[in-house]
Amino acid sequence: MNSSLEQLVNLSKLDTQIDSYNPKIEAINAKLEAKKGSINALVEKKHEIQNSITRLEALISDTNRQIAEQGEKMKKISARSSSLKKEKEIEATQTEETLGKEQLESLNEDIERNEKAVEIKKADLKELDEKINEANTELKELENETASSLKEIEDSKKELYKQKDALLAKINQKVLEFYEKIRKWAKNTAVVPMKKQACYGCFMRVNDKTFSEVVHSESITTCPHCGRILYSEINEGEIITEPVVAKKTTAKKTTTKTTTKKTTKKTADESVEE
Repeated sequence: MNSSLEQLVNLSKLDTQIDSYNPKIEAINAKLEAKKGSINALVEKKHEIQNSITRLEALISDTNRQIAEQGEKMKKISARSSSLKKEKEIEATQTEETLGKEQLESLNEDIERNEKAVEIKKADLKELDEKINEANTELKELENETASSLKEIEDSKKELYKQKDALLAKINQKVLEFYEKIRKWAKNTAVVPMKKQACYGCFMRVNDKTFSEVVHSESITTCPHCGRILYSEINEGEIITEPVVAKKTTAKKTTTKTTTKKTTKKTADESVEE
């Protein structure tokens, strides 16, 4: 592997390591945002209960006003009924008093029902306040954990960027531009290994010429299918194939056998002449 290709392989690995922190950062922040979201939901529910209590208390107040008005009306009816002499007028007044009493009973029932609802809402509100306080405590702990985790990640990334800067200072500018051009679309698969004569970016098999160039050539070779930069993870010494060795050995044995026969024949002829 030539030095430029080796530098690109190392650069690609550094870029991959740096980018690998992004999902971790997103996961950490997502956890924090989820906790904040749950607290906001509790607070929103609290506001709904508070508004509900306010509406119920307004209804109670209005009902009390109606009761007071109905009470005054009942007093007037009672005062008027004492001076009535005609039977029809007395019956009408009694009917009016009966309706008035029914209205008062209904209004009092409304108050009782709404007051019970207020008590339940206030109990829910108290329970909700406890949950919000507990959630806020958990949020503070999570914020501390998040800050610590993000700092560790940032420190690790700084070290990787330091290594990357040192490597960038050594890489040929044209080679670097070529790498960045591929990385724009291939992301962290701009430089991939070739295994079993296949590109491990697109997983397509490469031809023998490309295979040989990747293994033996000192130039940078790209995949003919996807255009990614290829490198070999095996040494050149490991590329000597067994079929070639077997063929040479067989040929050698055959030659030796033939030579032996010729030699034997020649010796026999010489013996005849003698």
